[in-house]
Amino acid sequence: MSNAVSAGDETYVVGIDFGTLSGRAVVVRVSDGAELAEAVHDYEHGVMDTTLASTGATLPPEWALQVPSDYVSVLKNAVPAALAASGVDAAAVIGVGTDFTACTMLPVLADGTPLNELPEYADRPHAYVKLWKHHAAQPQADRINELAAARDEPWLPRYGGLISSEWEFAKGLQLFEEDPEIYNRMDHWVEAADWIIWQLSGTYVRNACTAGYKGILQDGEYPTHEFLSALNPGFGAFADDKVAHEIGQLGAAAGTLSAEAAAWTGLPEGIAVAVGNVDAHVAAPAAQATEPGQMVAIMGTSTCHVMNSDTLVEVPGMCGVVDGGIVSGLYGYEAGQSGVGDIFAWYVKNQVPARYFDAATSAGLSIHEHLTELSKNQPVGGHGLVALDWYGGNRSVLVDAELSGTVIGATLTTRPEEIYRALFEATAYGTRKIVETFAASGVPVTEFIAAGGLIRNPFLMQIYANVLRMPISTIASEQGPALGSAIHAAVAAGAYDSVRDAARAMGKVNRAVYVPDDSAADAYDALYDEYTLLHDYFGRGANDVMHRLKTIKREALR
Repeated sequence: MSNAVSAGDETYVVGIDFGTLSGRAVVVRVSDGAELAEAVHDYEHGVMDTTLASTGATLPPEWALQVPSDYVSVLKNAVPAALAASGVDAAAVIGVGTDFTACTMLPVLADGTPLNELPEYADRPHAYVKLWKHHAAQPQADRINELAAARDEPWLPRYGGLISSEWEFAKGLQLFEEDPEIYNRMDHWVEAADWIIWQLSGTYVRNACTAGYKGILQDGEYPTHEFLSALNPGFGAFADDKVAHEIGQLGAAAGTLSAEAAAWTGLPEGIAVAVGNVDAHVAAPAAQATEPGQMVAIMGTSTCHVMNSDTLVEVPGMCGVVDGGIVSGLYGYEAGQSGVGDIFAWYVKNQVPARYFDAATSAGLSIHEHLTELSKNQPVGGHGLVALDWYGGNRSVLVDAELSGTVIGATLTTRPEEIYRALFEATAYGTRKIVETFAASGVPVTEFIAAGGLIRNPFLMQIYANVLRMPISTIASEQGPALGSAIHAAVAAGAYDSVRDAARAMGKVNRAVYVPDDSAADAYDALYDEYTLLHDYFGRGANDVMHRLKTIKREALR
């Protein structure tokens, strides 16, 4: 006799979260958002940021590539495993939704075949996925920004005045200029968030979220042919020929599950496949953050800050404001930090002595837990350090991938755990800079909700509460983006009328888990003032040394 949960009156959906290193599938009950089971599948090729896996060839600085077949492997492995672990009868599953890191782009043929899968292009880096943290298109982004500012392009203020090197047009221009054969061969320049929906449903639909935030689609229009031609005479048709396509609204169905994808996943053919979305944006309804002023910070390798508002304003350095970009009927704002968990991981991997790892093992702790324990009882400012959180560049509010990290105040007595704590604090200062910039622009943050893997560190969360001088709520789900994708799947399947309705029933949040300590907050105010001085000195042109060093590095490696 089967142990599967029968269809009965209950129905279920599957949410799939495609992260930087792995994909995660979660089976969720539609009536209340209960997460019944999950499964993870690591990408075989991970992130290619030093060498190309197919040839071993060295990649230039600032590149970050992936192999698209790794994403399909998640469908073939994580989804069946989660379904089996849940005990749910597949017949009771009514929809599937996905989210992706963004902006993650790949060149494909008219039928969706990635160009790296063509034998003649397997050794060409530009034929592969350009991951969100591919920053090698910074020169192209600089030219886009300079020309848009000079021409007073109306869409530029919607992105805080600057377009990122991570986004569709900068990466597309880099492809056009560096490998025109690949550019001319591709039929579509596709967000991975939309490509994976194409694989599930057989239908290519652009999602309104990435089109608006990453693809410079504002008020139904892309940058003009005239503007793009001014960047490069052969680039004028880029938007029309390579990017423009049908736009799907968030929570709508892009199509239904194909027979091929049903065989991969074990899900029923014909169920609803929700329009694609971004990991940060789907986390908002998962945290019941669908009202104006509720900012959700999805804290992982990077942090993305998203918030709804009923007001349209220009926020310096924001990553975009899109009508309906998070939920229908409100303006969705986005900001972010390019490196957060990545910074902590880099520091531990490259800067922490072996004796600390030995001590952590002896104590039965991870190295991150051990460093936290060593540093958490030191008084605020006791390490004498302040750091800039720009090891992956600055996404908001400076929008400059050429900036780099630094630690000020180190002496011969500075210990590794002190620098580790200073890096924690630096990321909190970066978030405060974003929150203050939104407030100064007329869209104040009324509630700060943290999601993502880093919320598992209570000390880090308390630092954020103290630095922000705000209570921190936390999402009550271990898999916020996957839950958010499941919520969108439920709406696409017709179980709820809107994403906001589904969020109220299926979302989960713990209110004001961390409350600021006044004395610690006062001490952090003084350190934040020092951070702000360094932020403006290195980031606003007073000292351009970080840009100069990046140039020297590129020339030396070339």
